[in-house]
Amino acid sequence: MDTSQEQQARAAPRSVARAVVIKERDVFFLAERSGEVPAGNQDGFGLYYRDCRFLNGYELRLAGTNPIALFCSAERGSIAQFELTNETLQLDGDTQVAQQTFGITLQRVIDSRDIAVHDVFTFENYDVQEHTLPVSFYFQSAFEDVFEIRGLHPKKVGKEIKPEWRDGLLTLSYAGADRINRRLEVHTDPKPQKTTASGAEFILKLGAGERRKIHLTLCIIESREQPNSPAALRSDPVRAANAIDCRSQEWLAQCTQVETDSTLLNRVMTRSLLDLGILKSSLDDWEFFSAGLPWYGTLFGRDSIIAALQMLAYQPQIAEQTIHLLAKYQGSKTDDWRDEQPGKILHELRRGELANLNEIPQTPYYGSVDSTPLFLILVGEHANWTGDLSLFRDIRTNIERALHWIDNCCHEANGRYLFYSSKSSKGLGNQGWKDSGDSIMNADGSLAQPPIALVEVQGYVYRAKLLIADLYGRAREDSTAVRLRQEAEDLKSQFNRDFWIDEKQFYAIALQKENRPAAVITSNPGQALWTGIIDDSKAAAVVRQLTSDDMFSGWGIRTLCLQERRFNPIGYHVGTVWPHDNSIIAAGFRRYGFDGEAVNILNGIVEAAENFEHHRLPEVFAGFSQNQFSLPVRYPVACHPQAWAAGSIPFMVSSLLGLRADAFNNRLRVIRPVLPSSLSDLEFRGIRIGGSTLDLRFQRNRDGSVTVNVMNRVGKVKVEVEADSN
Repeated sequence: MDTSQEQQARAAPRSVARAVVIKERDVFFLAERSGEVPAGNQDGFGLYYRDCRFLNGYELRLAGTNPIALFCSAERGSIAQFELTNETLQLDGDTQVAQQTFGITLQRVIDSRDIAVHDVFTFENYDVQEHTLPVSFYFQSAFEDVFEIRGLHPKKVGKEIKPEWRDGLLTLSYAGADRINRRLEVHTDPKPQKTTASGAEFILKLGAGERRKIHLTLCIIESREQPNSPAALRSDPVRAANAIDCRSQEWLAQCTQVETDSTLLNRVMTRSLLDLGILKSSLDDWEFFSAGLPWYGTLFGRDSIIAALQMLAYQPQIAEQTIHLLAKYQGSKTDDWRDEQPGKILHELRRGELANLNEIPQTPYYGSVDSTPLFLILVGEHANWTGDLSLFRDIRTNIERALHWIDNCCHEANGRYLFYSSKSSKGLGNQGWKDSGDSIMNADGSLAQPPIALVEVQGYVYRAKLLIADLYGRAREDSTAVRLRQEAEDLKSQFNRDFWIDEKQFYAIALQKENRPAAVITSNPGQALWTGIIDDSKAAAVVRQLTSDDMFSGWGIRTLCLQERRFNPIGYHVGTVWPHDNSIIAAGFRRYGFDGEAVNILNGIVEAAENFEHHRLPEVFAGFSQNQFSLPVRYPVACHPQAWAAGSIPFMVSSLLGLRADAFNNRLRVIRPVLPSSLSDLEFRGIRIGGSTLDLRFQRNRDGSVTVNVMNRVGKVKVEVEADSN
């Protein structure tokens, strides 16, 4: 088992891009296509709970050989299925058994009730004679923090306790340096015939056509006290699977339903909504969308907000709970270690060993410049869908503190724009959504120098102030509303003067030290279109650049123009395609009347989704063009599922339909609805506007126009179909 060849194989890097991923609440599992976890891997495979990997090695051997993976699926989100078979085996001395003699079916189910994973292996003998098959399992855990796995922090060593077998139960334990005891119990049924330090061997006598099952339960335990007895399991694989299916159906029933005459779009929409249901998590009794797996399975300000924004037309309750949760953790003091300032909305919150020891600043960490204005946008847009000022009144102090931070806390080096410059020794150098170290650059390839004011962030501030001004106006605080609107208009005027690069007919990605523009062609101004900050006279030039062959790959708009010096089609933020970025840009195209261009983005992203497993959009994929490859190229370590990727196509659909909620006036505006040529019929059922619900049908006519009919209405809401957004 520990030959040098095997050790080298374990050390070889593996891509998680095709990992089989399942999640249920705070537990998630990444496995290879065989269902296994390569022993000691540092690539992300394993079983996780609260930022700790409880299992980093889990291997199956058939008479000492590796199984062959035939099929795997995690379409149900919290349940995975695998089909395996054998290589050529030497059994019972010199007896050779041909490959594919045995079939092995594995069903893996996460049981959130017991914080456990049920693995049920079914071994079947396809031969016409009896065989005795040795089956071995090997388990390993180093109880690493997710930041250690990613190579971002050395391990703060607690005490790893020697694995122990007792009465068919294997216990792997770790006494954390944060005084939390972490334990993984491996329950076996039946009991193994033989055990090793961290392995179990079963001898299966299988007659011709006979089946035998082995049920392993991996139970996670965290406690301040050392448990005196094994965990009492309250469920089983069948009940856990049934409970998961019930929760999935309940989640889908809570969401607005979309039915079209396109089988592909229907599948992609269902997958997107299911993935968001999988990523739904809770903290302090508030629900939110965790960002993505495996690296970002926690609360992120920016990601959780954008996913909630994307889902407002489908499930507005998550937005309200996300707002409450982020308001609770709003910055209250100046703390350079965490890049915290009063009024600032968090970037990331972790709950693992390194966070508990304050070895990392994510406790929470506040190093994002855009979470705060995005928080205000979510507050304003949520109010438009609900027609209710109660949330605004409940978090009034949080809103005022956020506005104060935007206006005051980041302007010591720049009097006009919201900028960032990290002060934390372990903070992020770049603090917009493109937060990798090389993402903000100059035309000569040099990196921009802080302080940095990003183009899209100024748009977020502009839109946030207009939306919050509306709420102050509805609360009859006219002077505050007038002031905020004037500040927004002043910002727009200054922005269009300072960020515009006349010779490129485009906007700089950022202003940097001494207000020098970083004059490269990027996707960022497309998000500024969504906010409305871009002058009407400049919008066509921006759209033209974004839809050029240098930017649009056919699958979507790249993050960086391929003519720029730092362009890299597999660079995280310097040439790849991000679905969420494209969804926001498409909404921006719609705002300025570029409907055909928005449709092209939807078509490209849907076509990409068709070519990913289960029609699941990953966080990011490579920026190669359709002329180079017939399929979208995977990014090696992309998160999947990922919240704002999953929200992208639902958001683009609602954008193309032109849905604009005005619940305060009991109306739903439907502005210039458009449908792709591949669609002629779309039903949008269960739309919630304030206390009313609507079912709408959109039908594409021969001339390309779209007819809107109300199929069902509960409440007083009016539907107004408009030809213009003004």
